[in-house]
Amino acid sequence: MIKLSQYNLIADIKQKVRSAQYEALKVVNVQLKNSYWEIGKSIAEKQSESWGKAIVQTLSKELQNEFPGISGFSTTNLWLMTQFFDEYNQDEILQPLVGEISWTKHIVILTKCKNNQERQFYILSTKKFGWIKNVLIHQIENNTFEKYLLNQTNFDITLSESIKNQAYLAVKDEYTFDFLNLSTEHSESDLEQALIQNIRGFLLELGHNYSFIGNQYKLVLSNKEYFIDLLLFHRELQCLVAIELKVGEFLPEYKGKMEFYLSVLNDTIRFPHENESIGIIICKTKDCTIVEYSLKSSSLPIGVATYRTSELLPKQYEKLLPSSHIIAEKISQFFNTK
Repeated sequence: MIKLSQYNLIADIKQKVRSAQYEALKVVNVQLKNSYWEIGKSIAEKQSESWGKAIVQTLSKELQNEFPGISGFSTTNLWLMTQFFDEYNQDEILQPLVGEISWTKHIVILTKCKNNQERQFYILSTKKFGWIKNVLIHQIENNTFEKYLLNQTNFDITLSESIKNQAYLAVKDEYTFDFLNLSTEHSESDLEQALIQNIRGFLLELGHNYSFIGNQYKLVLSNKEYFIDLLLFHRELQCLVAIELKVGEFLPEYKGKMEFYLSVLNDTIRFPHENESIGIIICKTKDCTIVEYSLKSSSLPIGVATYRTSELLPKQYEKLLPSSHIIAEKISQFFNTK
């Protein structure tokens, strides 16, 4: 039988081996990205000298024959290396970010993102929040970049620095409930019940780290009962999230009702170790100016979003996105960079 002192020694050595493996893997990844960068640079330079595209196919065959145990030398991957160098080398913001994430995540961002500001956002987010590849893909396909730029919350004045930035990503500007099969005309009760019956799809659309607590969650105050449409918990933010569903346009009085719910939740439901509760009001439509003025006077963290029940390409985002200068400022603010 292993003694406690022996067990501790074995555990300590195992941890040291794991740490050494992790550090070695980081070194390998850095070297791999450096080699891919240099290969892309060489190909890009030759392409600028009017070399034909056929050379890349030839190079791919030669490299695979010379290094049969090393993957990553397909023609497609060589062209990605070239694109990687071309686009990042010409951008003074992206170039320093080459070493921040793995090659596979760079490829996801390179191939799925439309412009360099979007790429900067996802590179920094991946590093900051430790997104694995599948989470990164989900965030991009879910238009997290656009929805961060457009989402309307008062988190900047109501939440602490420790959770504010993560909270921005926990609330979208718009949610797609195309999995509900609701008719065009539906009530708030219809919407709520459909979401409950499709709770898995609902939680996936909200984003990772949400857990469902209940619907029509009862609050009791002065012998009177009040009911929150949906109550969730966000594991990473460590806070309760109250959701109110509205099938019409956002009205300023919705904010007051949500503030009441959050106050009661904070005083009577949340645990001492949890952060203050957050509210999300999800409406069919909203006037951004009215939302802005409504949230300005609130001291409790609230976000206002819209929903749609059909999967349509969000072309409206391209028209609504702010100027390049303002986007740069928002990204800088979000990641506390200069």
